Amino acid sequence: MDELDEEDLAREEAERFEELVEEALENFPEEWAARLDNVDVVVEPEPARQTLRDMGIPYSKTLLGLYQGIPQTQRNTSYGAVMPDRIVVYRGPILDEADQECPRDGDFEAAVRRVIRKTVLHEIGHHFGLSDDDLKRLHYD
Repeated sequence: MDELDEEDLAREEAERFEELVEEALENFPEEWAARLDNVDVVVEPEPARQTLRDMGIPYSKTLLGLYQGIPQTQRNTSYGAVMPDRIVVYRGPILDEADQECPRDGDFEAAVRRVIRKTVLHEIGHHFGLSDDDLKRLHYD
């Protein structure tokens, strides 16, 4: 396979991953989708090392997603005219997690869908003000 083919394949895989993230967002319950307020969901290849350091995540661990913003439970009447909150979905770690979860003869894309859905639900939970302990009790950890 030549270099151009590899680049095309990588681009197609990245585009398909983004489609799966969009699919996960579109399939959330309407009451959740209607309550999302001022939040963008973006895909990045990997978390930055500085992000992992800032969060106290050891080098041997990783991050599947990250919520950056002001949870709805902490917003008050002065909240307005602010940049959107961000939910970052990290493609590389999610693909690695799906690879670990998928049986050898299993449906890899279905495993990726499951990990994306759980990750996005977890980060949306933070947007709604849920803590990691709350999310663990709901099995979104």
